[in-house]
Amino acid sequence: MLNPIFQNKIKIYSYILIWVMIAIAHFSILFLFYDINFNSAISDSVIFNTLYGIFGISLWYIVRYNDIDNLNLLNLLINHLTISLIITALWLSAGYLILDNFITHQGNYELFLNRSLPWRFIIGIFFYISFIFIYYLVIYYSNFQEKLINEEKLKTLVKETELNVLRSQINPHFLFNSLNSISSLTISNPEKAQEMIIKLSSFLRYSLSTNEKQKTYLKDELQNCLLYLDIEKIRFGDKLKYEKIIDKNSEEKLLPNLILQPLLENAIKHGVYESTEKIIITLKSYINKEYLIVKITNNYDSDILSDKGERIGLKNIRSRLRIIYNRDDLLKINDKNNLFEVTLYFPQ
Repeated sequence: MLNPIFQNKIKIYSYILIWVMIAIAHFSILFLFYDINFNSAISDSVIFNTLYGIFGISLWYIVRYNDIDNLNLLNLLINHLTISLIITALWLSAGYLILDNFITHQGNYELFLNRSLPWRFIIGIFFYISFIFIYYLVIYYSNFQEKLINEEKLKTLVKETELNVLRSQINPHFLFNSLNSISSLTISNPEKAQEMIIKLSSFLRYSLSTNEKQKTYLKDELQNCLLYLDIEKIRFGDKLKYEKIIDKNSEEKLLPNLILQPLLENAIKHGVYESTEKIIITLKSYINKEYLIVKITNNYDSDILSDKGERIGLKNIRSRLRIIYNRDDLLKINDKNNLFEVTLYFPQ
């Protein structure tokens, strides 16, 4: 990780500004409270604070070397205690030598410089602790942010994997049923079998082209659903009827791709298969506030229908809605008076 002080210009300027403020406070204390003349006070302030400003930058690399995760607490304290004594001694020695040998002073400054070494040593330790604390805080925050990003990436990966698994459960299921139907029609009605193959190929082409997309427009999804219903219409003839009541404004709204076909498949499997009466499947869509609402309704023969539990198609759709929208209340089922209705709410 790059030294946080050099990550951008704002941090560099902020670091310089902080040391300028410390230097001004340092000068003010010497000049106003210790009766040090102006030149000596400003020299003392600039030299000592500039030196620690430089040392402070280098402390970053000491913190990176003394990683909290790789050292026990005792070793960490011993390392920092030793380094703090060395750094403080170097700082005081360098400042003392420069001020004593290269800068001319007046008055009692020489005496003050010698007597001030003990409290300067305490200030040096305080600077060291402050730098170490801030640098460890920066590392902790950076690691925390990186952890959050990695967790988010992992969640996205898991979500994509779950969606792919759910989609893979839909397409083969429908494909096997359709191929069985085509197989039956090949002998009894070859022309309808051919028509069914053409529609099936169009349906699969749509499925493959949208497989990588998470959402699609309702009009495209409806077109695909009608292909599916046409295929089943060829198979069941007059026993199956379907109708659509579509609000034009809803056609341009988004919903997860291939999410309606399993509902139609359920309606046919649990309504048309066993019934001796005509089954009507109704597709209805409209907009209500911030939701695109799609209802799929079918009648069924209650004397024949035995399995009223939630089917695999409904479970898959509920799971997909939970993954995509992070909500559990977007699918509602109403089973009353031989009428089975599924309502889907798609937030826009």
